[in-house]
Amino acid sequence: MKLFDIANQYCKESSWKTIAALKFCLLSLGMAIGMCIPDGMKQTILAVCVAVFIVTCIPLMKKLFDIAGRK
Repeated sequence: MKLFDIANQYCKESSWKTIAALKFCLLSLGMAIGMCIPDGMKQTILAVCVAVFIVTCIPLMKKLFDIAGRK
């Protein structure tokens, strides 16, 4: 898919600083959207967010430690 090819090229041409800025940008957007969530839904959405964080963080940290172990 062309969109994924563009995203891959963007990452290849970016430094860690650019990717960090992108992550802060997305974090800010997520926080702004989160502030608009009605009170009755916050617990459910928090549970989903925690689950997504755990499922994505573990492989990312494993990759980081694998890379660090090679050095």
